[in-house]
Amino acid sequence: MSEESNKKSFDWDILKRVLSLAKPYRFIFFMCGLLALIIAPLNALRPKLIQVIVDEYIEDLDVPSMKNVVLLYMGVVILVVILRYFFIYTTALLGQSVIRDLRVKVFDHVSRLKMSYFNKTPIGTITTRTINDVERINDVYSQGFIQIIADVFGVLVVLGIMFSTSWRLTLICLIMLPFLIWATYIFKEKVKAAFKRVRTEISNMNAFLQEHISGMRIVQIFNAEEKEKEKFKAINRKYTQANLDSIFYYAVFFPVVELISACAMALLIWWGAGAYLNDKVSFGALIAFPIYLNMVFRPVRLLADKLNTLQMGLVAADRIFNVLDLDSKIEDRGLIDKGKLRGEIEFRNVSFSYVQNTQVLRNINFKLGEGETLAIVGNTGSGKTTIINILNRFYDINIGNVYIDGEDFKNYTLDYLRSRLSMVLQDVFLFTGTVLDNIRLRDESISEEKVYEAAKLIGAHSFIKQMPNQYDFVISERGSNLSMGQRQLISFVRALVFDPDILILDEATSSIDTETEAVIQYAIEKLVEKRTSIIIAHRLSTIKNADHIMVLKDGQIKEFGRHDELLSITNGIYKKMYEIQFEDSAA
Repeated sequence: MSEESNKKSFDWDILKRVLSLAKPYRFIFFMCGLLALIIAPLNALRPKLIQVIVDEYIEDLDVPSMKNVVLLYMGVVILVVILRYFFIYTTALLGQSVIRDLRVKVFDHVSRLKMSYFNKTPIGTITTRTINDVERINDVYSQGFIQIIADVFGVLVVLGIMFSTSWRLTLICLIMLPFLIWATYIFKEKVKAAFKRVRTEISNMNAFLQEHISGMRIVQIFNAEEKEKEKFKAINRKYTQANLDSIFYYAVFFPVVELISACAMALLIWWGAGAYLNDKVSFGALIAFPIYLNMVFRPVRLLADKLNTLQMGLVAADRIFNVLDLDSKIEDRGLIDKGKLRGEIEFRNVSFSYVQNTQVLRNINFKLGEGETLAIVGNTGSGKTTIINILNRFYDINIGNVYIDGEDFKNYTLDYLRSRLSMVLQDVFLFTGTVLDNIRLRDESISEEKVYEAAKLIGAHSFIKQMPNQYDFVISERGSNLSMGQRQLISFVRALVFDPDILILDEATSSIDTETEAVIQYAIEKLVEKRTSIIIAHRLSTIKNADHIMVLKDGQIKEFGRHDELLSITNGIYKKMYEIQFEDSAA
């Protein structure tokens, strides 16, 4: 959220946009409005009936005759209770229905944004937008806008009845109303500022916790628990103080309101008693007016809270709409979305930069035939991963063209292109769930038999069968209850089961031991068989049989050829890298 959104006092455009989210639920919205219109006059009818009972029956000592009015009063009370139940339920139903759809909309939108958005935006911020901020929009419907409209309408109805009953008593009651409105306004502004501080401090606390829980291993390795505890205590202290400041304003406001209400009641009794003795008002009106007074003062008193709720909901909505309005998506104008790919890949004069004027790739040219394997090697930052990011269209290239099967890869739809490519990353990400769910990513069109066949082909079936519950074994968050090799094998099965035409392996053997490497190497050989493959290699021993080896340095292709060809180059980069690794292995 931008700071500007925090500074706005009220944004009608945002409110209109929030209310427009309820269009699919027009009937529920209409029912909320209708119930508010019915409840207001019925609520105001109760003190009127009390006035009638006192003036026409009790003063005349005609207690037997007032039975029907008492029954009517009880009926009105019961009806108001029932209608208020439906009003509260329908407003909550409306709010929950809107935010249910909005959560899906935000998640769908975020999942299609460019990778650059996720590089710049903390995960905690994205989570807050999708969960916390969306939840605040529910308050706009259940506790904010509709409730405010209902309360304002109810106050107007009550004031109308009060004026029709006794305009003198009404004016006496309203003498203290400006003081109440002024106190309410001051309270609203103070609490709004306090709530902003609370939100800022809770955001800081969440960010600290998320970062340090994720990095708890580093904290413990460097014995930094006490230092980090002190940092957390300082953040927690600020958050506590912000909450106490907001509570302070509540502690002041409500006694002030009680004082104002008591003054209004005292004025009503003082003047009303004299008016009754002079036959200017009836005794029933004198009994009913304190109830009317409460029905006017109570909504005004609660208005501050509801306006703050509405304001906070609109601020949250502004944050969400800022995300939804982001046009940070890869352009998808492709038309080809059927059939299999042969897997011919060509990069022609491709240059790319993540940051303007800082090129990561410079004039990249290479061609890969159907079923061939390309290995890419180079030092950190040379542009290896950038090439596969471009091939998957995670980023748009600045200069040049990429062709797949002779077609500009932009002519393929994004969904189709990515469905024909599979990637196995160095840092394997597994979701919380069963082994089977992680392999087929909950795609029910992939049968269990197909998963078993792929696992057997890769060599992963035996270790999966040894686990408790086998393919129903529950993997914990990020696969922490599996070894690196096991996670890698599961990712290989996942890549194979989706039957890709082009396979990409990003340093798949760099983080495993030599013994496990043999198993992984076997799996790689099965994966690349009869497929066009691109392998980013750390261990050069694993790519000897590649059809082509590309050596990158500073975003440029320095060498390109087969293993033996590159070793024959005097003072070649690849030859030096290979000799260094060979010496390390020998040592």
